[in-house]
Amino acid sequence: MKRFIHHMKLSLSTIVSLFLLLCATARAADPDVLTVAIFDFESKDEAVHDLGPKIATLVNANLSAEPQIITVERAELEKVLGEQELGLSGTVSADTAAKVGHLTGAKVLVTGRVFKADKELIMVAKIIGTETSRVYGELVKGTASASISDLSAELAKKIGKTVSEKGATLVAKFESPEEKIDKLVKSLKEGKRPSVSLKIAERHFGGAVIDPAAETELAMILQKAGFTVLDDKSTDKPDIEITGEAFSVYGMRKGNLISCRSRVEIKAQQREGGKILTQDRQTSVAVDIAEQTAAKTALQNAALELAERLLPKLTAK
Repeated sequence: MKRFIHHMKLSLSTIVSLFLLLCATARAADPDVLTVAIFDFESKDEAVHDLGPKIATLVNANLSAEPQIITVERAELEKVLGEQELGLSGTVSADTAAKVGHLTGAKVLVTGRVFKADKELIMVAKIIGTETSRVYGELVKGTASASISDLSAELAKKIGKTVSEKGATLVAKFESPEEKIDKLVKSLKEGKRPSVSLKIAERHFGGAVIDPAAETELAMILQKAGFTVLDDKSTDKPDIEITGEAFSVYGMRKGNLISCRSRVEIKAQQREGGKILTQDRQTSVAVDIAEQTAAKTALQNAALELAERLLPKLTAK
């Protein structure tokens, strides 16, 4: 009897553990978890000329506490945008949001302005969806001597609520990777596909790479689209050589969830003559309960987004 009761306790413990694991996994896969990038607030008025970066930092810190938001690290944001000479200032418009999202992996951008009017200090935030270009606004105000920390916290709370409630309009309709691949394959021109080779060096900072996720994902998509994919052991020579680099890195932990960022860079060129057909890069972010899984998912997501732009160029006449 004691053995039976012990067995029942063990089984119950196992069931509870599995249930909690499934819940955490489901949450990690939840498309409502959004990546948000916060830009320095514009502060042109002399009375507030030094407040823009401070407000952005405070808003970022407060939004980081929101369970459904993953913020892009400001150092990483500055580095990526610096490469494109865009800067962190609040000059991002709905027209350029898609490019910034493409570079940073952010689904939502927050820009804003701080200024004084009469005896009030006013902060205005603009919330932009990088995939839909949908824009929402939020505003807080206080006396000229009001606490910047308190006003920033109030503004962050409003931004978090807007992102949570309007997420469906800020982000494009969720499509599974399988749906995206099927859609991509159907959109390609008919005709004979060139043979291709793939060589994408991959690295995860903080751990060894067991299998190259970006290369594997891209090879799978190419094969589904009718391309012949050749490896080093093949005696045939490819028509097109696709080479590149990929890396993933630990982002942050929030509760049981871990975020990882990835960047994949590729170049496709004809083997004979060496003509470069295209060069491209993609940044992506993924969340999971395990670091390695999050890293691989981020790389797979980046590879898929690259494939959506790469394959039409490989089939162009």
